[in-house]
Amino acid sequence: MSLDYYQQQAELFHHNTKSVDMTPLYQRFLPYVAKGGHIVDAGCGSGRDSLYFASSGFSVSAFDASPALVELARQHTGLPISLCRFEEFTPPTPADAIWACASLLHVPLAELTAVMAHLTEQLKPGGVFYCSFKYGHGEVTREGRHFTNLDETGLEQLLQGLSLNLVEHWQTGDLRPGREQERWLNAVLRKDTV
Repeated sequence: MSLDYYQQQAELFHHNTKSVDMTPLYQRFLPYVAKGGHIVDAGCGSGRDSLYFASSGFSVSAFDASPALVELARQHTGLPISLCRFEEFTPPTPADAIWACASLLHVPLAELTAVMAHLTEQLKPGGVFYCSFKYGHGEVTREGRHFTNLDETGLEQLLQGLSLNLVEHWQTGDLRPGREQERWLNAVLRKDTV
């Protein structure tokens, strides 16, 4: 369902997101990643974050499930963006970090643990996993897109089935102009070392 939306709205979505200033989130996430480390951009959309990480000296593996967005992200970043779904992705080498910014929220709640477990397998022991969800609980469909909302309790319940530990979580407003009232739950998680 959400994939059809992004196929049809790829140009508009790319235009509206490629220049959003994500500096506040980068500043929370990147201190956990070794200099020059390998970051997976999971559900990379416009490629905005992949481009930033690559230009900051990190090794980047990026993917998205929308063929139209993958093509736009390749043009925007010059990186070899992969076309696949979350549960299909395997990076060429284990990752130091996963960046899943506003992407996992499109996975139905019943599938979310399995999807995150698969992604966690791609991390080195002790690797970090950033994710963000619209703040709230339950699942909704809006304008052809599925959203799984999470609050702190929902995040804790999700982590019970995963080999990830909570490092920190915080709320932010949406960084896109005119949408500042929308709340997001951000989390940095760390993979178990054994």
